[in-house]
Amino acid sequence: MCDKDQSLPVISNCAHAGTETAALASRRRRLWELSHTCHCPLVGVGLPLGYLRKLVGKMTGGRVLADDYEVHVGAVTECGARNRLSEALQKELERRYAPVILRFRGAKTTEQVAQLWRTAVANGDVSGAFWAGLTHPRCDAELEEQMCRDLHMIQHQAGACVRADMGKFTALQEENTRLTHELAKLQQRSQAALTEKTGELERQEAVLLRTRAESIGKDSVIDGLRFDLAQLQAAIPALESRTRLVERLAQMDEREKELRQQIAELKQAQPRQAAAVPPPAPKLEVPTGGKLKMPIRLVDQSVLCVGGRSGNVATYRALIERVGAQFAHHDGGLEDNANLLDSSLAAADLVICQTGCISHSAYWRVKDYCKRTGKRCVFIDNPSISSLARGLQEVSGEMDTTPLAALQP
Repeated sequence: MCDKDQSLPVISNCAHAGTETAALASRRRRLWELSHTCHCPLVGVGLPLGYLRKLVGKMTGGRVLADDYEVHVGAVTECGARNRLSEALQKELERRYAPVILRFRGAKTTEQVAQLWRTAVANGDVSGAFWAGLTHPRCDAELEEQMCRDLHMIQHQAGACVRADMGKFTALQEENTRLTHELAKLQQRSQAALTEKTGELERQEAVLLRTRAESIGKDSVIDGLRFDLAQLQAAIPALESRTRLVERLAQMDEREKELRQQIAELKQAQPRQAAAVPPPAPKLEVPTGGKLKMPIRLVDQSVLCVGGRSGNVATYRALIERVGAQFAHHDGGLEDNANLLDSSLAAADLVICQTGCISHSAYWRVKDYCKRTGKRCVFIDNPSISSLARGLQEVSGEMDTTPLAALQP
């Protein structure tokens, strides 16, 4: 009964072959009008399997439980006659390959259709061309068979390519697994290095903050000390002058002690019977022989004494003037104006510098001036009278001597 049912359409087609020849020559054929040998490759190539299962499920009104092969075979079987499934497949093929159908519509002969098919095969785009070529009005039985053969071989080649691609895909998967493993190791090392660097950076930032805090604290202490110093200086006006006066007072106290000691020594050395006789003028220390060597060239010369104790200035003056010289004195910048020192040096013929009682600035100014000008200069460490006398003896070198009596008043 199934065979009889299958032969009815053939008989019917044969009976109406004469009447439909003109119609078939002018319109495209439908899916169910194609040869049964075309249905299998057409359904397999022209429609995705996922869409086919969805369409079959929609037609059956439920979930399709058959596997992919059974769904494919069932769809191919239904394409042999006009029904809901074949009409739905016909509509989907027309929609999906409308651009290709439009390109094939320009072919007017069987050869032109065959040429379009060969071009599609060469380009590797056969799905739409297979449907457009089979349903074209100028596609005869010979061209239909040739198209089926070509598609059959293309499927074989596609299978071989798929197998090769599967091998490549498997190799790529293995390579990807290996690279993923190596990437994970690199990421772990990178994360460990990043963690270490982050910790080191945090430690450096902590040290920097600590250093900045210490610096700010030191600056605050310095500012506080400067403020205290400014307050102390403001509370004690003329602090520098007072300091100089204190130093001068200490020098005077020391000089007073020396004078008291000299007086005590003189009192012990004098005979008791000479107490009523007026004390003679202070005598200078003289070398053995009773003569004091003095430079006779100091007569009418200017002698500048720089430094020394203020209490000895009168004695300095008396000693210098006894030899006929003119006496000038400068305290070395303690009270006298330091700017007057240069003019005093310029006016002097001989300079005596008391290095023990002079400021550093005045000492270097005297030494530099005398060196530049070649002026005679005697440096004395001890500010006593005897030291001054010995200093004058130094400049007497190759000069005549003066009797001690000449130095007496």
